[in-house]
Order: sequence, then structure tokens, then C-alpha cells
Amino acid sequence: MSEQPQLKRKAKGERPYFFADPSIDKLLAMLMGLAGEVSVLRDRLDTVERLAEQNKLFTRTEIENYQPDEAALKERAERRAVFLGEVTRIIQAELEGMQDKDEAPYSQALELVSGEKE
Repeated sequence: MSEQPQLKRKAKGERPYFFADPSIDKLLAMLMGLAGEVSVLRDRLDTVERLAEQNKLFTRTEIENYQPDEAALKERAERRAVFLGEVTRIIQAELEGMQDKDEAPYSQALELVSGEKE
């Protein structure tokens, strides 16, 4: 089996910026990376479906008509939640950081008013 060539993960030089806010460029890069992964997954799924049909395991029509049971729906929902958590992790971390910043002054104000430490 031949090895596939490995592409460098990081380009030389500075990253080009196209928008005034570098955060938008980062978001666009993340989105394009995700789109690339989805494209590869669709190609691989197409291959699996074609091989399954070719080998008479099941047809594409059977895939389209498949009705998952409750256990499968629950498992899919859990997997989807984990996936979306990973995709939105950076936003969630920032929101949590904002909450932490807001919480300290509030706690300090409560301590001053009540005269007690929590």
C-alpha cells in the first residue's frame, strides 16, 4: 500500500486578511475547513452507497426510506450535540468568559451589601 503525500498544515508567511476584522477571516477559514470536511464525507458516503448497491447489500432507495427507531434517534441527537458543541466551542468559551467577568463584580457587590463573604 502506498503512502499518501502529506500536505503541510501551515503555509509559509503571514496569513492574508480580506476583511477589516481578522475574526471574520478566522471564521471564514473555519467555515471553509468544515465545508471541505463535509465534501469529503459526502464523497466517501457516496462510495459506500455505491459499493453496497453493487454488492447487493442494500439500495439507495432503502437508505432514503429508512426510519430510525427511538434508540437511533437518541444516539444521533447525542452525537449531534457533541458535534455542535465542538463547532461552537470557541464561542461558548468566550461567552463563559464574559459571564465570569460579570459575576465577580456582582458577587463583590453582594458582599458589600450583606456584609458577608459568600
